[in-house]
Amino acid sequence: QVQLVESGGGSVQAGGSLRLSCAASVYLSGNSCRAWFRQAPGKEREGVAAVDSDGSTTYADFVEGRFPISKDSALNTLYLEMSSLKAEDTAVYYCAAQEGRLGWRRLMESGYAYWGQGTQVTVSS
Repeated sequence: QVQLVESGGGSVQAGGSLRLSCAASVYLSGNSCRAWFRQAPGKEREGVAAVDSDGSTTYADFVEGRFPISKDSALNTLYLEMSSLKAEDTAVYYCAAQEGRLGWRRLMESGYAYWGQGTQVTVSS
């Protein structure tokens, strides 16, 4: 069973930066897709960014180049480097993982079997 643990959330002012990390309890092979999702109060969870098994990345339109996604060489930790944060980025951020390649489904919740518990990001204006 894969367990994912997020860290790095917190409270920042608009324009600030945060780095989210997601550690996996077991080794995830290169043949896996990893992603970040978020859920704001009163809204549905939405995809933020994903990196697929072949290294291809997908970003939600609202990211606008601000949140590059990456993973370390051991493929056990996923990162989201968030900068130029806005108040509307306030949400609980979740990481997700799935074996295999997801392709066009990278930012779809239904594509992922493994989820972390989430980390809160609060951006004040």
